[in-house]
Amino acid sequence: MRAKWIFCLLALWTVAIAAVLYLQPAWLTSAGGMRLAAIAAAATAVPGVLLYNMYMSLLRPISAVTGGMELIRAQDFNSRLVKVGQHDADRLVGMFNRIIDRLKDERLHSIEQEHFLQLLINTSPVGIAIFDFDGRITLANPSMRRYLGIKNEDDIVGRTLEDMAGDIAPAISATPMRSSRTVRLSNTNVVRISRLDFMEKGFSRPYVLVESLTDEVMKAEKEAYGKVIRLIAHEVNNTIAGVNSMLETLGSILVEDDLVEAIESCRERCGSMSGFITAYADVVKIPNARLEKVDLNKRISILVPFLEGLAGNYADIRVETSDKEAFAMADPVLLEQVLVNIVKNSKESIELTGRRGCITVKVSSSPTSVTVSDNGAGIDESADGNLFTPFFSTKKGGQGLGLMMVGDILRQHGCRFDLRTDSGNGLTVFEIVFPPVNQAFTSTEASAMLSSTSSSDALG
Repeated sequence: MRAKWIFCLLALWTVAIAAVLYLQPAWLTSAGGMRLAAIAAAATAVPGVLLYNMYMSLLRPISAVTGGMELIRAQDFNSRLVKVGQHDADRLVGMFNRIIDRLKDERLHSIEQEHFLQLLINTSPVGIAIFDFDGRITLANPSMRRYLGIKNEDDIVGRTLEDMAGDIAPAISATPMRSSRTVRLSNTNVVRISRLDFMEKGFSRPYVLVESLTDEVMKAEKEAYGKVIRLIAHEVNNTIAGVNSMLETLGSILVEDDLVEAIESCRERCGSMSGFITAYADVVKIPNARLEKVDLNKRISILVPFLEGLAGNYADIRVETSDKEAFAMADPVLLEQVLVNIVKNSKESIELTGRRGCITVKVSSSPTSVTVSDNGAGIDESADGNLFTPFFSTKKGGQGLGLMMVGDILRQHGCRFDLRTDSGNGLTVFEIVFPPVNQAFTSTEASAMLSSTSSSDALG
């Protein structure tokens, strides 16, 4: 700033002397005036030279630096400074242009990395959510939104986990910070939840990862219980066969009616035991789904009389079909088996209350779904994560096979399903959501899914 003022004063002095010489007043015509004019001319030339040197050596470099600072302030990394023909200034210009080139490369690299990271986050099958310091969600990828049951990103940003429905949000909240744990949800899904943090501008930002382990866990469980069933079936059937043979021989020898009757009773019991253990072995041999376009309204309406007979005197069956068409790609036989199992469980739950209840089967078209609800005894929260686990049952004497089979069949169909008791109205709801007809599995894909998670080949 001081250099500019000096430059301005010298410029004014030069202009003033030049004006005097140009106007040539009368006193300049004298001898003294001529000498004075010569001195004035010299005085004009010297500041002019000084002005030029000052402009070239000081003001132009300052102007170049100021222009460069303006470009940086505006984050304009595409423009460059032009050399001015002065050595020092040109050095500054060259240095600045190299800095701008470096900044542009770094910025481009950062943008490319950020874009690639965003693509990874959006396409990742792992649910990812980032939170601010108050626990509000600032980013959630599509996988995380699916886990939380929220379609649009705008509907989740700014919310906390306490605002979310379902069982994923409470499971995340219950996971300690900087740790991971595996959780089995009420819809048979098994997930690994990790709560971690990263540094941003010197502060710790929390984030959550939710990874599905359902396929791996289901496959491992089937392999495990398949081997157990095969071993049990083999040993029990061999033993029963030997005992049955001995009883048959003994029965042909004995003549007393009471003993013969007792032996025949033992043989019948052996046959029942053999059938029982064979049923356990057969449960892992669920037939491949033969998918076809099924009218859910029509199919369930046809099934109503059978469901009413199944409910008996314990519950009324209420069917609510959709006003619009509700088609799904499904195996009609397996679908009926699923509905029969669900309604049977609802009836048994109502039976525990000691009063007549109501079972409602509802068909919806948007999305295509079937919902079975009842006002029975409900599901204890401690059992939520084990409902579809092999051999787990909340019923006295239950075998724990019905829901396991239902889950396997629905996974073959590519369905999303959920079973829970609503704490508000007390209704137990089993919801089945079918994929759109144009996105449903083919029979080949359904068979592949079954073979990837089934151990029937190990059972023979």
